[in-house]
Amino acid sequence: MRRRRLLGGLAVTAAAAAGIPLPSGGPPPETDAAAGDALVAGLRDAMLGIGTRPPGTELPDTLVKRALSAFHACDYTALAVLLPAAIRTGHADGTDTSLARAYVLATRMLVKLDEHQLGWMAADRARQYAGSTGDPMQSAEAARQLAVLARRAGWHDQALSIALAAAADPALRTAGPDGAAQRGLLVQSAAYTAARAGDADGMRELTGEAVAIATALRGTTRLRQHGGFSPATVQLHLVSAENSAGDPSRALTAAKALNPGQLPTVERQARYYSDVATAYAASGRRDDCVRALLAAERMAPQETHTRPAVRAMVQGLLVSGRTTTELRSLAARSSLTF
Repeated sequence: MRRRRLLGGLAVTAAAAAGIPLPSGGPPPETDAAAGDALVAGLRDAMLGIGTRPPGTELPDTLVKRALSAFHACDYTALAVLLPAAIRTGHADGTDTSLARAYVLATRMLVKLDEHQLGWMAADRARQYAGSTGDPMQSAEAARQLAVLARRAGWHDQALSIALAAAADPALRTAGPDGAAQRGLLVQSAAYTAARAGDADGMRELTGEAVAIATALRGTTRLRQHGGFSPATVQLHLVSAENSAGDPSRALTAAKALNPGQLPTVERQARYYSDVATAYAASGRRDDCVRALLAAERMAPQETHTRPAVRAMVQGLLVSGRTTTELRSLAARSSLTF
């Protein structure tokens, strides 16, 4: 009896993650934090092979495109259905290109949610399937996500090596403007790693290289599916990197030089405001920090309420000093206790 109940529960989880309507209509998560939990659970089960592709499901390429749109819009509720379904259907159809893209996106999402154990699993599969496609762009992007995870693990030398080796791939230099943009994304990643390693000068030197690449592309935005590469996205990375290097005043200066409306997606624009909030928090400017967090929330509520780094910032504000109605309301909407 217990085994039947367990298998029944697994079937419900798999069905929900694959987008199969449940008999009750499958009520959506009650909170944004619950949507994030549902996304992680759906990815875990899809990656473990629990559940099968339901009849009539869209093609993997279509699901990946829809999942990317949901990611860029910070729509975690939609992403919790679309991305696990993209992985399941990709495996069912044996499409390496779709699987490479789906696993790259899964890695990005899992890193964002601090689910690093699953992130390593997704990154390894992204690299495996990207290699099978023979597409240097796919392999380079898989390498970038692997470098991010290495950085998160504190393996700074290895993260730098992965990103810079991928950027030096001759195949990217013959891949036109998109190849140049991919090199720029990898150099940006290396710059951020240098900041995390405490090498502010190295970070700024590498950022200068990324600026030069973006300038050579005449200010256009390339590779929107990877978050975009342009002078504006390089500047956004500089804000994050200065924060990581421990210099919030430089981060705020970099932020003032950037119009967030120039960033290509809602996800990138929300990151701008959360990075500004981080700099204000480090500077002890509580009211400005809360205003930046509220701006991020208006831009992307599910992202703001779910991302662990932002939740930790809100929780820290609650326990470290005077609270306001705005802060307490933001905490409540984020399902935080105070």
